[in-house]
Amino acid sequence: MDIATLKALKPSEFEEAADGYRATSEMASTAKDKVENQIAAGIRNQLKGAAATAALDELKELAQNFHYVQTECALASTALNGFAYDMAAAKRKLEAALEDAKAAGCTVGADGSVTFPAGGKEVDGKVPEGGTVSPSTSSTDPTAAAVERQAKNIHPNPNYGKAVEFANRIGDALKEATDADAKWAPKLRALKADDDLKVTDRDWSDVKSDQDGVSDAGKKYLDSMPQPPKDGSPKDNAAWWKGLDDEERAAWLSLRPDSVGKLDGLPSEVRDEANRIVFDETRARYQMELASIPKPPANEWTYIATPGGWASKVHTDEWMAWHNKYGDRYEHLNKSLDGMKSIQARFDATGLATDKDHKGLPPAYLLGFSAEGNGRAIIANGNPDTARHQAVYVPGTTSNLSNIGGNVDRMTATWRVATDEADGQPVSTITWLGYDAPQDIVKDSPFRHYADDGAPAFNRFLDGLEASHTGDTPPHRTVIGHSYGSTLVGAAADHGTLNADDVVTAGSPGVTVPKAEQLDVPKGHVWNEEADGDVVPDIGRFGHGGTDWDGPWTVPSDERFGAKQMTTDTEGHSGYWDEGSDSLLNQALVVAGHGEDVKLKEPTPTWKYTR
Repeated sequence: MDIATLKALKPSEFEEAADGYRATSEMASTAKDKVENQIAAGIRNQLKGAAATAALDELKELAQNFHYVQTECALASTALNGFAYDMAAAKRKLEAALEDAKAAGCTVGADGSVTFPAGGKEVDGKVPEGGTVSPSTSSTDPTAAAVERQAKNIHPNPNYGKAVEFANRIGDALKEATDADAKWAPKLRALKADDDLKVTDRDWSDVKSDQDGVSDAGKKYLDSMPQPPKDGSPKDNAAWWKGLDDEERAAWLSLRPDSVGKLDGLPSEVRDEANRIVFDETRARYQMELASIPKPPANEWTYIATPGGWASKVHTDEWMAWHNKYGDRYEHLNKSLDGMKSIQARFDATGLATDKDHKGLPPAYLLGFSAEGNGRAIIANGNPDTARHQAVYVPGTTSNLSNIGGNVDRMTATWRVATDEADGQPVSTITWLGYDAPQDIVKDSPFRHYADDGAPAFNRFLDGLEASHTGDTPPHRTVIGHSYGSTLVGAAADHGTLNADDVVTAGSPGVTVPKAEQLDVPKGHVWNEEADGDVVPDIGRFGHGGTDWDGPWTVPSDERFGAKQMTTDTEGHSGYWDEGSDSLLNQALVVAGHGEDVKLKEPTPTWKYTR
């Protein structure tokens, strides 16, 4: 790039283009939300039949197209701002060098050469003549730099050294501009869609590639912005986000959606937007990878004769060869995609009502998502930031991304009933799979380290709900722990501050503390449910319940624990959220702030252990 081109370049024009792309991204976002949360929701709530189903399929496709436009235009905006930032920096360096050269009496040629005037002490009665220094750049080689310094020092005309410095500064600025142009040109060219009307897995995979490319090229640009607080509290995170301008927020969302989506304390709408990008990218990548793996051989089993003459069923050699090469990854991809399908099903259920007398489901908010390992998923029914009543549910043993659907359904059921009981006040119910739950009932669940390891993240999440809430009145917050999830709730109270007003435990094997008063909520606000046929509390009495050995370990179902024992009319360990049950109604009453209406069991003597 030459001097004239760089001088004529106007970074503001690229910034204006970036503003246009950002505006388009915002319009696409608004259109997506309207399609999903108003138009499609209205159809689900009012219409049934083949025509309605076909219309919903088309609207789903349209919303996906808008989401793709939103994401790609946001990237284009950030890329243009990043390019403008780099070019503006180079232009400032060039202009400063030109001004300094002019002030020193030097003339700069179109090619970057610098002509310096005569000057210095007379030599043989003459003032050393001026001259011209060829355009160059600052040397990064120590030897060359030393030679250059020596030449400047021994030259009789002091203006020579100045000219060399000006030429180097001009060359550096031109090189910086040329490098920026070469760096950004392919990134900007890559930001284009296929010439068809369908957003495919390949398109979303390309989004991730574009994101990585723009992120790499825009490192200086992003580094120039206020950085998120390192290990910051939710309040710190909230303050950081609030302090950003629109351009900075758009840059962080487009380049670091995975990081933004994890930050407790940020507005739920922001976290949802970030995590939806990660969700769509991950789903596309997983589906493409799964399609590339050969299907398992059909002849999985065969029989061999044992020494005793019996036939033994074993895997075939072909199947074992496939399993050893692909099995673990194939299983992970399938299970993860099953979980993503369940999450998408919740997105697609917005507006759905159980009958004409009930409200349709509110929009879902994806407050956390990852497919790594056992997976993470945090899904809210309704916006927690504007809800008067919040409920956060922690699932237990065997919970992971693949089976998230059942846990989401439980909080969907809770939202419906709690909304009916909340006197018109908004309710948000949240499924929080933000920890590694024990995956094996026998091998894993007797140990409390899963709860201890996950408790800090749970505490941060609850504090984040407090920081992001927008109402004048602090929300009423209920924490619900099922099975081992109640153990995590107890660990969170044991190790930190449980930012909640009520705690509900269901089918609890123990909460790591022996008394309800140690769960960090007001007295009388710990509630428990134990259904007939649920053996987990009995198992917990010999596991990780309390810390005072006086017979069995204490669990919330024991009278001496001090919880209010709610009536249940369901069976077993998994029925506490059955539709139409008192078990569900009692929980919903607590969530809606009407604990006074909960039906309680008559006190019964605590079972005593005999040595």
